Amino acid sequence: MRTVTLSEDAYEALRARKAAGESFSDVVRRLTRSRPSLLEFAGVWKDFPPERMKEFREWLAWSDDRSRQELGRPPRRKGG
Repeated sequence: MRTVTLSEDAYEALRARKAAGESFSDVVRRLTRSRPSLLEFAGVWKDFPPERMKEFREWLAWSDDRSRQELGRPPRRKGG
């Protein structure tokens, strides 16, 4: 075990990110893991042309349906 000294504002920032039942060590581990959070990608597609987005969504739906078929799962509901 190690002792780490934090400024008051750093402690408050860390405490604000602490979930119920989570230790400060858990918070540090969660915040420093190498895998990026999905939130880091928020807004990345905002300037993607609408027609290309439509094509991409159609391809995703086709790919999802094909995967479900190969796995023997029912197709997804259309329109949602």
